[in-house]
Amino acid sequence: MAERQNQKGNAMLEQTSRPENDVLLGAERSALRDRVQAFAIKEIVPYATRIDREAQFPQDIYHRAASEGLVGFTRTMGASRDTLDWALVMEEIAAASAAVADILLLSEMLAFILDEVGSEEQRALLRPLIAGETLGAFALTEHDAGSDAAAIATRAVPDGDDYILTGTKAYINNASVADWAIVQAKTDPEAGTRGITAFLVKRGQFTSGEPYDLMGQRGIAVGELYMAGCRVPRSAIVGKEGEGFKLAMRALDVGRIGIGAMAVGIARAAYDAAVTYARRRRQFGQPIFSFQGIQWMLADMATDIEAARLLVHQAARLRDAGSPFTRAAAMAKLRASDMAMSVTVNALQIHGGVGYRRDLPLERYVRDAKITQIYEGTNQILRQVIARSIGSSQQ
Repeated sequence: MAERQNQKGNAMLEQTSRPENDVLLGAERSALRDRVQAFAIKEIVPYATRIDREAQFPQDIYHRAASEGLVGFTRTMGASRDTLDWALVMEEIAAASAAVADILLLSEMLAFILDEVGSEEQRALLRPLIAGETLGAFALTEHDAGSDAAAIATRAVPDGDDYILTGTKAYINNASVADWAIVQAKTDPEAGTRGITAFLVKRGQFTSGEPYDLMGQRGIAVGELYMAGCRVPRSAIVGKEGEGFKLAMRALDVGRIGIGAMAVGIARAAYDAAVTYARRRRQFGQPIFSFQGIQWMLADMATDIEAARLLVHQAARLRDAGSPFTRAAAMAKLRASDMAMSVTVNALQIHGGVGYRRDLPLERYVRDAKITQIYEGTNQILRQVIARSIGSSQQ
């Protein structure tokens, strides 16, 4: 059974159609995309079902991805990669396994933070992170501070040359496997968002609970971090005191581009599966692809995927050009994640009863797509971000 699943997965990836052709991407980006797709087919697809069923963090795949230069991708030593390259990588990896893509997305965000604002000592973590020798976490969210991220209750109280951190972080990727975490805590509760500071905290200074039993993107080790009287030196501050919230929002802007690309990859995998099945499945003496109802569903799916991909690539290009990209990233994540839910559900519908079986990946695509509408800014919050930018005429 596992062998048949792997063959089906390989076939779906190999038959991928990419409306943005090599002329638009150029030879170098096309070669990168093809290299990453080949890696995904060989190293991820055969294990995607196992990752989902067992919900175990894929350490072996993480290490192989690091060897391929995909961990902390744009900061990989000796390489010159930009956000658009990263978007292409995220789409290809997500088409194979959204869980693996999400793990790589976090590595990119952490590498960005360390490289942009980390001290020399903190930047020393970049090399082992990129090499896959260490795992980090980004700890902002709490049980009562999700969309309202400024409502975090974790405190950092000065004590001589140190700070004492106390609080619980929730829904944290890599929580149970991270060697260190960038933790957001309030250093000045009366200052609102300007009173939040980021700290680099190491395993042993924090503890973690068991991973949550997730609906989708299983295997990403999401859980809680606990800090009870956690003492860290002043040198543990990442960036400047009081600028942790601003740093978090910048990182989330980057992450939203990655999530948009992930959503496109998930949808593309589901769409390719639907096209393959519609050509093969026969009813009333002919392939169901010949029926206009199916053709129009597939036409809408293909169009929506391409539209979402273009939004993602536009946000990536704006960031690479040094232009404001907050609104573009919000639009890309919003449209791509809504599109992914629609496409995966319709792809399952085209498969009919067989699509409802767990021995095909259709139900995994649906479950994996759902969280893209929720994390790193729910789509309701993103609509607020976009609306505010319209009101202030900012990008």
